Amino acid sequence: MEFSNQKIHLDLPNGIELFIKREDLLHPIISGNKFRKLKYNIQSAKKLGQSTLLTFGGAFSNHILAVAGAGAEFGFKTIGVIRGEELEDKIKENPTLAHAQALGMQFYFVSRTAYRDKESSLFIAHLQEKFGDFYLLPEGGTNNLAIKGCEEILALSDKHNFSHIACAVGTGGTFSGLINSSDENQQLIGFSSLKGSFLSDVICNFVKKKNWSINDTYHFGGYGKVNEELISFLNSFYSQTNIPLDPIYTGKMVFGVLDLIKKEYFPPNSKILMIHTGGLQGIKGMNFALQKKNKEIIQYVKN
Repeated sequence: MEFSNQKIHLDLPNGIELFIKREDLLHPIISGNKFRKLKYNIQSAKKLGQSTLLTFGGAFSNHILAVAGAGAEFGFKTIGVIRGEELEDKIKENPTLAHAQALGMQFYFVSRTAYRDKESSLFIAHLQEKFGDFYLLPEGGTNNLAIKGCEEILALSDKHNFSHIACAVGTGGTFSGLINSSDENQQLIGFSSLKGSFLSDVICNFVKKKNWSINDTYHFGGYGKVNEELISFLNSFYSQTNIPLDPIYTGKMVFGVLDLIKKEYFPPNSKILMIHTGGLQGIKGMNFALQKKNKEIIQYVKN
């Protein structure tokens, strides 16, 4: 399954052309890279005869909602191990968790300290004792099967028509899949949504090609952080293009690409494809937080 690339009609210098692949339109709930990451994991869970999917995430996790949606659509029981015990009494106030619960997901809230040990064999054994047998999906959904799914994002024509591919990076799975399926003559830029430069080491575990780099300049303070400049940019970009962007991943990437174009980072006549990885469901939660601080909100999503 693939979606057409939409041209961005902005006044760009040096003959540069800019397109965005609308992966956010893949599915109303399991959107963007989450659809890609879950595709082969769902097939694997069915083949193994598993009836329960268990995964991890924070309060506004796109992955948590996508797994809940996949469970409802494909007939799995779903369990979400959620970071932050204080959230247990605030589900109704959280649009992501409320929606996931409505789709049938059972929650297990743990402290932030306990959550740090989520990958330990001791913690997994505790979960198995508590919930029985399950198919384990890592936080963010990145594993080898997820990367296999993300390798299908680029169409054959994308590998020949674009000089540059740009994508937001969280756990590195989507970007790794793009690298693996890219043409070696293309340049791939991953825009980190996290503080720090550790992502390159993670991605090296999954790829062999060298035609990529990580830009960690446009994280706006770190994961989940935004400021007035970014929110204003998202609203302005939507008013010019009618394309909604999320504030955690794709919005920061698009901001970064346009800023690099202004700074003449890209050679003249570059043809750039940006990957829209979805995540629009998180806007309601972000707007709720912004409203409490009397800040400008993202205008194109109704709360």
